[in-house]
Amino acid sequence: MSYKISKWSLAPLYSGYESAELQSAFDMIEEQVTSFEGLRNKLNPDMPADQFVDVLRASEETARVANKMYSFAGLSFTADTQDQKAQSLQNRVLQFLAEVENRTLFFSLWWKELDGDNAKRLLDASGGYRYYLEAMRLYKPHTLSEAEEKIVNIKNVTGSNALVNLYDSITNRYVFKMKVSGKEKEMTSAELFSYRYSTDSKVRAESYQAQFKVLANDGPILGQMYQTRLRDWHNENVNLRKFSSPIAARNLSNDIPDEAVDALLGVAHKNVNIFQRYFNMKAKYIGMKKLRRYDIYAPVARAKKTYTFDEAVNMVLDAFNGFEPKVAELAKRVFDESRIDSEIRKGKAGGAFCWSVVPEMTPWVLVNYQGTGREVATLAHELGHAIHAMLASHHNTFTFHSSLPLAETASTFAEMVLIDKLLTEEKDESVRRDILFKQMDDAYATIMRQSYFALFEKQAHEMVQKNASADDLAAAYLENLKEQFGDSLELSDEFKWEWVGIPHIYHTPFYVYAYAFGQLLVLALYQQFKAEGESFKPKYLRILSAGGSEAPEKILSEAGINIRDPKFWQGGFDVLEKLVSELEKLPVPKKATAKPAGKAKAKKAPVKKLKAKIKAVKAKAGKKK
Repeated sequence: MSYKISKWSLAPLYSGYESAELQSAFDMIEEQVTSFEGLRNKLNPDMPADQFVDVLRASEETARVANKMYSFAGLSFTADTQDQKAQSLQNRVLQFLAEVENRTLFFSLWWKELDGDNAKRLLDASGGYRYYLEAMRLYKPHTLSEAEEKIVNIKNVTGSNALVNLYDSITNRYVFKMKVSGKEKEMTSAELFSYRYSTDSKVRAESYQAQFKVLANDGPILGQMYQTRLRDWHNENVNLRKFSSPIAARNLSNDIPDEAVDALLGVAHKNVNIFQRYFNMKAKYIGMKKLRRYDIYAPVARAKKTYTFDEAVNMVLDAFNGFEPKVAELAKRVFDESRIDSEIRKGKAGGAFCWSVVPEMTPWVLVNYQGTGREVATLAHELGHAIHAMLASHHNTFTFHSSLPLAETASTFAEMVLIDKLLTEEKDESVRRDILFKQMDDAYATIMRQSYFALFEKQAHEMVQKNASADDLAAAYLENLKEQFGDSLELSDEFKWEWVGIPHIYHTPFYVYAYAFGQLLVLALYQQFKAEGESFKPKYLRILSAGGSEAPEKILSEAGINIRDPKFWQGGFDVLEKLVSELEKLPVPKKATAKPAGKAKAKKAPVKKLKAKIKAVKAKAGKKK
């Protein structure tokens, strides 16, 4: 089958902004919520279990329609963040669903306050809803009165949520200017970022400089938006809900113990030297005395191999099929049902993501495909997310989607399956070397970079409470980078504005540690796969099939993993340390001669020719005398 770059189809959700089906969805939810409100006086500690389950089913039915409505608005907006109809619909949906949440809030408040004996009785009869209900009761110490909760919900629509949407609209309309082949070219962020993997050191630097020129210009404004986001987060979660710290609120929503997150970040901080060693070594491979921050993703060989979209899709599906045919079949559904948007165009959100709506619907995937090996890996990554959701489709709407830390398991594992296939089949040594180094580049980007983002977020939340300015935050971010890289590379001051271009810290505070969690977890799982072979696959698929139906700690403990133990996280870093040590022992290719940073194209005349030229000049000068 042939695959082409295309837009996705949102028709399985709704046919358009003005469609009768979409308006009907608003009417349906209104009718369902009105009916649900009638249950308020029927909720009591002694209510029969079958009636309680009926209440849950009614709640889920409303959630299903709401998820479709919210997803249609959100996917439409990401497809074109400048589309005013998409913006208007998103605002309408957010306002409407906030009102719905307020009208149905009484149920979750009642459930959290229910006595332990009756809660256990109803939990035992709740079937697949059990973990959803258990997780809800975890919030009991942080729940406000009904009136207060309603105010928070309404406030978020025109406050924090609106601020994040505004941030997206501003940053996704940016046009970056950079000279390409001597001519200035306007490009999107996705196009600009692709030049960071150029073999030309000057081009790599210009790619970053073009971005930071724009970010620095808007830095104070974007910084103020971030300060406001953090104040809002602190006001609600620390002051009102009494969480012990800003990150504790995220940990509870992930249902990950604070102890486990502290262990993860502590071990990451302890092992920062592994990547510093890697960057020192990589400099030799690309012919530089010392890397600049611009160069950390530079290819180690001048392999310019690209892949058509058709080649990329078939490579990924073949890799998945080699691991487990069922996995490949699920991934293929994304293409067969037009659930992928792979084009690059102005206004479209940058980066890549997978969006799951309801259990039985194939997820939607967004990528910005440009043909490089990295984009092939990104495709595998996002399809991994889709596979994860589809394997968990037998759960209900509340529990099919995994928590954030486990959400990166299938995606990262999918990348590793693809990389293994490429290494097995690739005959070009320069391409193979690029693949190996890309693994370490990606490990840095996923583990250390994200861990230090989380450490910066923790610091930023503290600083904003002490009235730090955007410039103060920029200075702190630069210090964060200096600690992260040590003396392994040269760091220019313009990187101090990098943080205002990181959407995750605006959208979902402390999301980022989930990447490090997922990557280190997958390193452990992949080692098991290599050791156990076929017997490993059912265990791995069980982890994915669990979705969000159990606490992450419980799902992993059944696989023999203790996420509270620093030794577990150290095991992932030990794998990386071993890889760096092996790379350090390899002979550096003769062509990799050290070049000054920023002068990659400079050619040095052979010593003999240079001496001869000097001699000739001297002789000529002597004759003149």
